[in-house]
Amino acid sequence: MTLKSLNIDKSWTLFLDRDGVINKKLDNDYVKHWMDFEFLDGVHDAMKILSGKFGHIVVVTNQQGIGKGLYRTEDLELIHKNMLYEIDYLGGRIDKVYFSPYLDELKHPTRKPGTGMGLAAKQDFPAIDFTKSIIVGDSITDMEFGRALGMKTVFITEEKRNDGKIDFNFPSLVEFALNL
Repeated sequence: MTLKSLNIDKSWTLFLDRDGVINKKLDNDYVKHWMDFEFLDGVHDAMKILSGKFGHIVVVTNQQGIGKGLYRTEDLELIHKNMLYEIDYLGGRIDKVYFSPYLDELKHPTRKPGTGMGLAAKQDFPAIDFTKSIIVGDSITDMEFGRALGMKTVFITEEKRNDGKIDFNFPSLVEFALNL
């Protein structure tokens, strides 16, 4: 199976993880404020390409730093507002951002690998067909989220990883976009 063989068109939906896919992950810390947020190289170009290919693009991100009391929902919403503005300004598009503020140990259904954020997206955008959806993420929980909903999975990693949960490996979001 190749990406091109999927025949991706506007009937497809793209689910994106945030940290490590759109923006730089902070070592042993959380992106708590807009000044901590740094787009990864090539993301703006990737978003332009992806916006032309996919009917819906949504972000699904675990944000347990809120549950830990390290930042507030309002701080996260400001980060997302600025992120969406910049992506839109530079020719890309994200239709909606979903986040789960719950601690990992709570095993809340909205926290990946739980499927709650995907189901919320389907409720907001009824045209979403999970069999015509792709999740792009940098953790195995992202892949498990995608698998549980019947999506194709794209793992962002510098070194190719062989795992039954991963359909495709790419070093970055822009490399994925360029291979569609």
